[in-house]
This record gives sequence, structure tokens and C-alpha cells, in this order.
Amino acid sequence: MKAMIFAAGLGTRLKPITDTMPKALVPIAGKTLLEHTIDKLKSEGFFDIVINVHHFAEQIISFLDTNNNFGLNISISDERGMLLETGGGIRKAEPLLGSEPFLIHNVDIISNAPLKELYETHIASKADATLLVSERKSSRALLFDNSNNLTAWKNLSTGEIKTPYKSIDIERLNQYAFSGIHIFSPSLFPLMKSYPDKFPIMDFYLDICSSASIKASVSNNLKLIDVGKLDSLAEAEILVKDLSLRSR
Repeated sequence: MKAMIFAAGLGTRLKPITDTMPKALVPIAGKTLLEHTIDKLKSEGFFDIVINVHHFAEQIISFLDTNNNFGLNISISDERGMLLETGGGIRKAEPLLGSEPFLIHNVDIISNAPLKELYETHIASKADATLLVSERKSSRALLFDNSNNLTAWKNLSTGEIKTPYKSIDIERLNQYAFSGIHIFSPSLFPLMKSYPDKFPIMDFYLDICSSASIKASVSNNLKLIDVGKLDSLAEAEILVKDLSLRSR
């Protein structure tokens, strides 16, 4: 199975740490975020990995070389010329990703997510994309119908709503938080051709969800930390130790 790790971001919310290193190399419980992500993918059977790089890209490439790519087949999608956001990053990496569905994982996510199970669920459903979601506190929510089809996005702080549907009853939809982990089928690449060089993948999903199959996979027992802010570092340390104890 193949996966892509988003590691190109500037990590501005983790300043001043990311003034001298990429977010991917921020240490949590003795390992970098990138190593935690690689270890998680490897343990679930993902041995071919594409990593996009931009901010302090040389440090990430050197880290991988020093560790012999952790015994995996790792390719680099180089975005040093322009940071392409998540959608543009996926499209640029297309030549490295092959013809089979692949998993996408944000480098700043630490979780107990069942990645292999998510991949198998996606294959069985024949969806175009499958988004791992859960009921947890978040300022933004994805909204799905009762068949788990993506229908809308809502900013819970401002009330802003994005949806391709002209008429929709938001109150009848199921509201979940996105995990930063999803499965993408190459069948979607042709639909990206009209998009600019850089664009967010969630905007793409929301644009096409009325005509493509963008599904939710709801995890009821998901433990997850988005290591996006300085105050999340201590929480992430606790979760890593907890997950390590549970795996013994």
C-alpha cells in the first residue's frame, strides 16, 4: 500500500521552533513528528511513501538519508519552488503515486487511527475518496448525509458554510471533525486539471462532492492530537506515551 505524507507546511503556529526547522522534525517524546508518522504507516503495512517538502526541505531530506529511509521506499515531491497547499501538492505528486488508491496523512497528526482498516473500507466501498472523521471538538466541521456522503463544510465560529448544493437543510446533516487522514483514488486526478497551481484539497472535495463519491469513515474510538500549536506539544507527548503503553 502507498501513502503520502504532507510535510511541506511552514508550521507558523509552532513558531519560534519552526524558525530553524520544519514542522516535520519537531520532536515529540524523543522522535520527530515525521518519524512518528512513518512508524505508524509502516506498522499498518504502508511501505511506499511519498513526502512533499518545502520549508527547510534540505533538513527533511538529510534526516531521511541519515536514517536510510527507515527501510522503506520513500520518494520526495519537491515543492521548494512554490508551496502548493494540499490539493496542489497531491496533484504535483501524481507521477510518484501510481494508479492505485493511496492514503494521505498530515505530518502533524498523532493518533491511534486504524489506517489499514480505513484503506480496506475505501476499497470495498469503491468511493473516490474516504475521509477519516470523528465526533470531537473542532472549530470547523464536515457535514455528511445519512449515507455518509460529504455534503457541506461549516465554520462553527463564524457560521460560514460551503456546499455545492443550492438547497440544503444543515440541521439534518451529521457533523464530524476531519482527522487530516484520507484515502484518495487516482480517478479524481482528471477533475483537478482546471484548478490553479495551489489549492486546498478540502475545497476540491467540496466542489465535487455532488457528483463524486466523497465518503466519511467514522471512527468512534479515535484518539488524536493535531500538533499545530505550541500548547499541543505537551498533550502530544502524553498521547504518544499512552499509545505506546497500549501497544505493549
